[in-house]
Amino acid sequence: MYSILVVDDEPNYLIVLSELLKDEGFEVFIASSGLEGLKIIEDVDLDVVITDMQMPGMNGMEFLIEVKKRVPDLPVVIITAFAEVDKAVEAMQNGAINYLAKPFSNDELIITINKAASLHLLVRENSRLRKEIKGQIGFSGMVGKNPKMLQVYQLIEKVAPTQASVLITGESGTGKELVAKAIHSHSPRESKSFIAINCAALSENLLESELFGHEKGAFTGAVAMRKGRFELADHGTIFLDEVGEIPLALQAKLLRILQEKTFERVGGGKTMDVDVRILSASNKDLREEVAGGRFREDLFYRLNVIPVNLPPLRERMDDMPLLVDYFIEKYKKELKKEGLTIAKDALKLLMKLPWEGNVRELENTIERAAILCSSDSIEAEDVQPDTLYGEDKTTIGQDIDIQQLIPEDTPLNDVLYSIEKKMLIQALTATEYVQSRAAEKLGITKSLLQYKMKKYRIKKKK
Repeated sequence: MYSILVVDDEPNYLIVLSELLKDEGFEVFIASSGLEGLKIIEDVDLDVVITDMQMPGMNGMEFLIEVKKRVPDLPVVIITAFAEVDKAVEAMQNGAINYLAKPFSNDELIITINKAASLHLLVRENSRLRKEIKGQIGFSGMVGKNPKMLQVYQLIEKVAPTQASVLITGESGTGKELVAKAIHSHSPRESKSFIAINCAALSENLLESELFGHEKGAFTGAVAMRKGRFELADHGTIFLDEVGEIPLALQAKLLRILQEKTFERVGGGKTMDVDVRILSASNKDLREEVAGGRFREDLFYRLNVIPVNLPPLRERMDDMPLLVDYFIEKYKKELKKEGLTIAKDALKLLMKLPWEGNVRELENTIERAAILCSSDSIEAEDVQPDTLYGEDKTTIGQDIDIQQLIPEDTPLNDVLYSIEKKMLIQALTATEYVQSRAAEKLGITKSLLQYKMKKYRIKKKK
């Protein structure tokens, strides 16, 4: 049953029209003025509004505008005298769905209402489906409906329309660049450039040139003037990944852009103006970097106006089935394996793994399994830990009598915890806490070392 609001200042016309619509099976609400009609709109979930154009006080045009402010998708049909058709056309430009010129037949009225109500129902259903899909899959390229991820989506929606700088934190592989892209795509700068740069991937000299550009002859190999990423991102967004790796000398130039929106190219004396929104990311704790004198405090506060923290995969394992389905669908198309599926045992195994590389590691695992699986079904053996991390080729421990070293019935986790922590401290001490060297010594990535140091609360002794 469609709910209809009829607004007209003529009491007799209201009665006749409402009785006609009730006979057709509609639920009818009536109002004798625009103000009375607005009160009903706020209280009732309506499908169609029918309003006369000529009314004392608030006329039909004014009423229409107020309706659209409150419920933009609610269809409004204008009733007008034949001589006011030009006003009715103006009303349609303001959002009315149709108009009826007096005199009109009952059939014409009913057909108009049914079409308007059906359209409104379709719009509402599409809106509901979009929300449902968003809840099931994720937000702007991100997948997941874990409460922590929903909080991230909500924060993105709030901060995206602003000009505020955003610092995105989280472990490697959690999707920090996806967050930056989502902020850009929901911002007023959406139609402009989004430019990303990994600050950890370049030496200091190259990074300065990449960020700020250089003039011809500024250094050996500078055979032509080249614009930097900030110039290329003018009026758009720049994303500085691993911002904690920027050397102190360059941090001062970055701070100047944030404060004054100006800079000079390397080897140039001309001051350049730039309008860029800066989004940054780090898997380091920048507060610790500030405390250690490796990151400017004033720059940190400029970048960290809005902090967004991404949870690691192990803290949102309820999203695992959604993520797996998403990657299965992705590699179905890329590998042209239309029948690709994953067995229940394989999914159960994925739920048990540690995922220290987070979502990026999971995607790599699904891609590798999709390529190597012997059929269209990814089985448990296709995602076994030895497949993920390589076969165990070490000979260490083969000649050790475990029973002599470890008391019987000692929990495995206690043993692993103790040994891993000792090995970390040993490697860090031997390298004077130079993390890149310690990670190389241990055969792991620097980001994984940092995660484990945080896990075991290992800090350099002063």
